[in-house]
Amino acid sequence: MILLFTDFGSSGPYIGQMTASIRKAGYSGDVIPVFSDLPAFGVKASAVLLKSYMRDFPENSVFLCVVDPGVGSSRKAVAIKSQGRWFVGPDNGLFELILREDVHAEIFEIIWQPKELSASFHGRDLFAPVAAKVASGKGMEMLKAISADSLHRQDWPDDIAEVVYIDRYGSAMTGVSSAPSIRSIKIGGHTLPIKLTFSSVAIGAPLAYENANGLIEVAVNQGRADQYFDLIIGTPVEVL
Repeated sequence: MILLFTDFGSSGPYIGQMTASIRKAGYSGDVIPVFSDLPAFGVKASAVLLKSYMRDFPENSVFLCVVDPGVGSSRKAVAIKSQGRWFVGPDNGLFELILREDVHAEIFEIIWQPKELSASFHGRDLFAPVAAKVASGKGMEMLKAISADSLHRQDWPDDIAEVVYIDRYGSAMTGVSSAPSIRSIKIGGHTLPIKLTFSSVAIGAPLAYENANGLIEVAVNQGRADQYFDLIIGTPVEVL
């Protein structure tokens, strides 16, 4: 299967164009949008979410990842095989946290280019056809093995102590992985003990908890944490 992981948004033509490009390249399997509303241009936040959500999907899945504010620049186009899964996208730090977990990852630069390559939509013209071929068990001639040292590496901490995603309910995921040592967090001037469920607090009250993918999340029981705390992507979090 191919998993779409983008900041394109759910409206507009972009997801449809990417899917059409995958089909034109000959892939007929499942194409599933996992995230289409990643923070716009948010490479660091998206790297956290990719690391946390990739395990939901079976080995041999191909993640087509396009959060690419440097599209058209000299940044590399890469394909990475890690933990039994493939990741196709720009070399801009999007795969940084995955690579840290897997020193044995296989890293390739995409050397194939289509006859027509838009300077502003490599997701459709370059990454989608390569992902389609890789998902079909083909396409190695499109790739050249390179070392991790040749990639654009980032010096981010393993845990990103800030808000990385706000969902439709207004709940805010942080880039902090849950751990038994974390008893509470501080956000927006408020200290929140870690709770188990939404119903651990009264309706309208805020809480922090471990979400289903292992990240500390801030919510309001039947309310919106983003409005309650005036949160945006990048709001800092302190672990206590």
